Amino acid sequence: MTAQGTRSSPPGSVPHRGAPRMVPHANPTHGRPGRRGGVGSHVVGVVGELLITLGVLLALFIVWQLWWTDVQGDRYQADVIDSLAWTPPPAQADADPTPRRDEPPVMDEPANLTVFAQMYVPRFGADYVKPVAQGIDKAEVLDTIGIGHYPGTAMPGGLGNFAVAAHRTTFGKPFNKIADLREGDPVVVRTEDTWYVYRVTTHLIVYPDEVGVVAPVPSDPDDPDVVPTQRLITMTSCHPLFSAAQRYIVHGELDYWLPVEDGTPAELTDAGIDPSSAGGP
Repeated sequence: MTAQGTRSSPPGSVPHRGAPRMVPHANPTHGRPGRRGGVGSHVVGVVGELLITLGVLLALFIVWQLWWTDVQGDRYQADVIDSLAWTPPPAQADADPTPRRDEPPVMDEPANLTVFAQMYVPRFGADYVKPVAQGIDKAEVLDTIGIGHYPGTAMPGGLGNFAVAAHRTTFGKPFNKIADLREGDPVVVRTEDTWYVYRVTTHLIVYPDEVGVVAPVPSDPDDPDVVPTQRLITMTSCHPLFSAAQRYIVHGELDYWLPVEDGTPAELTDAGIDPSSAGGP
């Protein structure tokens, strides 16, 4: 107690100043929310959605173009091989059949779209076999059957230039590995009764208008009177990959021929290729 009769607070305590007053809580002002954006932001949103949709469609198209057409192409081309129902060569004897280098039999040029040959390329794999049809129409031959024969060029084994074309990408991509071919590699063509074994001699890259590469004598394409003396093969495909700006060309020359009834060329058996299973399951 102080002299005035009031009670003192203990040392260290907070003096009591009476009960605290309650301060009323002010309610926030709820106004109308302001408009955000406008016509411009709506347009941007629509454009964004369209771009996303286009991106998805483009991705699906690429998948279809680069993958699904290959799946379809491989299946269809295997079915074409099977549909030929050609008699398989006889079982291999102890010795390889004797190559023949006399004048080979040469078939007449068939009607457009006729499948008249099969092509084996050991460099492309032991399971590689593709049908060859007359004509090079994109929709009717290259996008479906696979390998097309340039009309007017030599037939397999014939004097001149047996010229063929195929896709390097998409639709089964028969010539996808054309740039892997090396000098001396065999390219084997079978008709119903005859094997023709060509060997790669050279390759080059040209522009699409340089059509002399499929001339009867590619080394002298501008001379209309030149007489072919070689039995050549020319393989053509687009270059570079995924572009049609140029053409990749492979030339080869006939090494020998063989009747199918005599057996299978050693170039195939040595590579583990069994023509009796051509076309796959």
